[in-house]
Amino acid sequence: MSTDPSAQSKSIRESPAWQALLDHAETLKATTLNELFVEDPDRGSRFTANSGSIYFDYSKDHLTEKTLDLLLELADTANLKPAIESLFNGESVNNTENRPALHTSLRGSGNWEGDVSQGHVAQVAKQNALQTLSKMFAFAEQVRQGELKGASGRPFRSIVNLGIGGSDLGLRLVVTAFPELHHPNIAIHFVASIDSHALSTVLEKCVADTTLFIVSSKSFTTLETLANADRARIWLRDAGIADGDLDKHFVATTGNKVAARDWGIPDEYIFPVQDGIGGRFSLWSATGLAIAITLGPEAFQSLLDGAKEMDIHFRNTSFHQNLPILHGLQSVWHANFRGYRSRAVLPYIHRLQCLPEYLQQLMMESLGKSTTKQGENTDVSTGQIIWGSEGTTGQHSFHQLLLQGTEIVSVDFIASRTAHCEATAHRHLISNCLAQSQALMRGKSVLQSYEELLAEGSSEDEANQLAIHRAVPGNRPSNTLLLDEFTPHCLGALLAFYEHSVYVQSVVWNINAFDQWGVELGKEMSGEIFSLLDNPDRKPQYYKQLD
Repeated sequence: MSTDPSAQSKSIRESPAWQALLDHAETLKATTLNELFVEDPDRGSRFTANSGSIYFDYSKDHLTEKTLDLLLELADTANLKPAIESLFNGESVNNTENRPALHTSLRGSGNWEGDVSQGHVAQVAKQNALQTLSKMFAFAEQVRQGELKGASGRPFRSIVNLGIGGSDLGLRLVVTAFPELHHPNIAIHFVASIDSHALSTVLEKCVADTTLFIVSSKSFTTLETLANADRARIWLRDAGIADGDLDKHFVATTGNKVAARDWGIPDEYIFPVQDGIGGRFSLWSATGLAIAITLGPEAFQSLLDGAKEMDIHFRNTSFHQNLPILHGLQSVWHANFRGYRSRAVLPYIHRLQCLPEYLQQLMMESLGKSTTKQGENTDVSTGQIIWGSEGTTGQHSFHQLLLQGTEIVSVDFIASRTAHCEATAHRHLISNCLAQSQALMRGKSVLQSYEELLAEGSSEDEANQLAIHRAVPGNRPSNTLLLDEFTPHCLGALLAFYEHSVYVQSVVWNINAFDQWGVELGKEMSGEIFSLLDNPDRKPQYYKQLD
């Protein structure tokens, strides 16, 4: 049973607010975005919000002031405000595992008024986070300054992060985003897949006695990570490093200190991840060691500060101007009242090319639930399918479906207000980003297409035949998020923005955003099948045919 005081006792679908939104959605069904802008010329400036680091324009969506009022009424019905306080106060919002979600404590933005001597969860979490951060930063500086050395006495020149899911995606995203901050003498590599080629391809670029491996697994039982760690140890041995020196080449970020020690990692090289830190919320923790080494402690702290800024905005700003709340409620509006089952995330910043994949885990692992916190089957649709790629490359592939396909997709365009690259290139990025959102909204009528074809020299018959093919329906929603500048601080704010949007959605839908039991089933079944494949007498017939 739920221990979360904010959990709902009955289905949100039965509430007057939900029914009012259903009725309202019906009245808006025939209203186009173009009509909304004609009716309200100031719409483009009014349906916006700003957190300081991020400007959020949601004006190109099928909603009005009444829509917002009804969505905010739904938020009140779902007890969103007390749910937010439960999150920041360290209450057991993860009810199926009977523990809090403490990722905000890593940014120093929880409720720190409790007495640590009395075991106040949030205060203890903050203290632990600060201790770990201090240890991380000291270690990172030792590596960066060449003070920490491998078996041969030479400083490390290659860092290989062995992790998967939350122990890989966020780190890869942040490190990829800021190559100009990379240490000039240290190369960073990430290996997630259990496919041996993933590791061997990386090791071809490394020298054994100057390579440091970070084994990143909260449980220290993750199959892919430990298999790669075992292979890495064999590689070091084959390169001539003695067993007694192997421990100089491994560190661990984990919540299972005993297992890490048993594997062979000394205590001083084990960086703890707290129990209340879920994998997909863990880049802010010791799991982010690869970020601290690669970009430096100052950049890591800036990332934390940006996330803290968004935490404070989320907790304290009125709902009407609250970015994560507006985005989360919009997602509910789209999924449950407009029928938009997927969301494309399109960063017009090359260095955010890993963002869509990171958000796939954050959003789909958190919201891919069909059971309420009370253990009943939910009667509402939960979560959207998340996908996308960087712009402008996506314009030459899947934007065709966005613009002319039969499926309407929610879209988040992301760009930097100030130039993050060469000035002309940045103007092209911004112009394309804005043009795509306008094309989705405005479209192009058959008549417009017909007149264009005539102007291009087509005959009337040709124009009549081709016009319908060149028409774009328009009336398709999108958001535009502008980062004030492209820095670790603003990226931290952006990632926290999406974290909190996820939480808002989970509260409205009354699901647990912090467990992932479905993932565990596949792992268990994989182990069973592996044992069968390893036994010739028990191998399934269809696998025998592959031998």
